Amino acid sequence: MAYDYDPQNIFARILRGEIPNDTVLETEHTLAFRDIRPQTPHHVLVIPKGAYVCFDHFAAEASAEEIVDFHRTAAKVCADLGIGPGEGGNGYRTVSNAGLDAVQEVPHYHMHILAGRPLGPMLSHRD
Repeated sequence: MAYDYDPQNIFARILRGEIPNDTVLETEHTLAFRDIRPQTPHHVLVIPKGAYVCFDHFAAEASAEEIVDFHRTAAKVCADLGIGPGEGGNGYRTVSNAGLDAVQEVPHYHMHILAGRPLGPMLSHRD
């Protein structure tokens, strides 16, 4: 199935400079910025600059350079924030939602980096 990318989504508009953001790190292929509604003391969004809807779209169609840059940028954000357990931090969680069941709010692939407090279980159980 082909993905239909909406070039008017908020992240596309941020990438075009139409909406300001609080940039944490920017590279050739990736932008990392603070979430405007942080859920934790450290809440950073990492987005590719390419037009990808969700993780599987990005993983299947992005170039090797885009994929490596995205992950290295996310790693540098974690290092710069001092949240990685290997760097003496207390850890972090990464989250990427895809589609309706996951409640993806913006149809542009993005990864949340959440840290700075205990996050509890990954999912709550529902019957």
